Amino acid sequence: MASLVDYEDSDSDEAPRPLLDLCKDQHFMTNSSSCSSSSLSRVSVTQSLAGSSCLKRVQPNRAAVRPYVAKRPRVSAAEPEAVAAEPDYSRAAGSHQLLFQESHSIRPFVGRNHGRSELPRRVRWSVRAHEGPVNTLQWSPVEHLSHLLLSASMDRTCKVWDGIDSGRCLQTYSAHGGAVRDACWLPCGRRLLSGSFDGSVALTDVETGKTVVKMENEFKVGCVAPRPSDPDVFLCGGFSSEVKAWDTRSCKVLRVFKADVQQTLDILFLSDGEFVSSTDAVSRDSAERTLIAWDLNTTAKISNQIFHERYTCPCLTSHPLEKSFVAQTNGSYIALFSAQRPYRMNKRRRYEGHEVEGFAVHCGFSADGRVLVSGSSTGSVHFYDFQSSRPLNTLQAHEHACICAALHPVLPAAMASCDWSGQIKIWN
Repeated sequence: MASLVDYEDSDSDEAPRPLLDLCKDQHFMTNSSSCSSSSLSRVSVTQSLAGSSCLKRVQPNRAAVRPYVAKRPRVSAAEPEAVAAEPDYSRAAGSHQLLFQESHSIRPFVGRNHGRSELPRRVRWSVRAHEGPVNTLQWSPVEHLSHLLLSASMDRTCKVWDGIDSGRCLQTYSAHGGAVRDACWLPCGRRLLSGSFDGSVALTDVETGKTVVKMENEFKVGCVAPRPSDPDVFLCGGFSSEVKAWDTRSCKVLRVFKADVQQTLDILFLSDGEFVSSTDAVSRDSAERTLIAWDLNTTAKISNQIFHERYTCPCLTSHPLEKSFVAQTNGSYIALFSAQRPYRMNKRRRYEGHEVEGFAVHCGFSADGRVLVSGSSTGSVHFYDFQSSRPLNTLQAHEHACICAALHPVLPAAMASCDWSGQIKIWN
């Protein structure tokens, strides 16, 4: 029998490469003690390799050798990390269900006559809702779905919140490439209308979050208003002298209303065929252009002698029961007007005590029309008695300018407020 030396010396210069790989494999590694114990065992290993010669084995560094792990255990160990990285789809599905699920807190109040208004006293929850200023808040117009709260922000998004039970964001809508200046619910409660500084107006499905139609304008859109009798028709205005009437079914402009102004601040329907627009015109003859009443069908100006004071009006709101509307002014007071021709201003009633200071501060009514609420540039929320115009209460709500405060249409003493930092608070 040939010795081990004879096998190592013969053909040592022509050692095949596959043999080296096999010798390095962990399946062929053995203890050094077994390699030196018997030459017969080495001969048998060599014979099993079909006559190939064998190189001297290099002792591996046992501290650097990692144990072999089969594929199945490796995959099992990696699965928990992959699951943790995936979004929580079960939570998203639950959020979609809550969009059209009646709230248990609202159910006892649905269908009841509105009792006497109560004022909110304390914060129920507070959240940093947006990355930019919140421009508007609005509760859903459908009573049994009025737990849904819509917010629009300068961070290019609109969001729908569960504003009564959980305070959780249910859906985020990113239909625009610019700041969302205004947004509102359609009367059905299943679609949203939003206008943006990117020049577009989008109609969005609330449940799916998909954009149904999108209409482009040549100017930055600052306000939108759907027609009361036909929500498929809406008005939009902004950084332009024009107000446009669009039809979402055909995506075409129906009418154009032109005025000698630079910007339209807000639009409010007084009736199905008449609306009033607020502009940025401030000069000696500002009474002719600050508030303008229009005929929707003929595009004619009905009246331009409505407001006779030199202040712009960033917000217009109609009374829920009476034929009147109010205008937030940059004079830090709210003016009252008749919603019937000739739209006279009530000089005996003026709601003052809050500050505006150039912010687009909103104002609104309670469901019974007895309480008028307004935000303030100081961060506070002010409540006024509508009939007497006297202040009822003041809440120190936010550290930054409070842009909007909206009383709940069904629940007594419930309110939502937002500020310039992106914060939303719910009160009761």
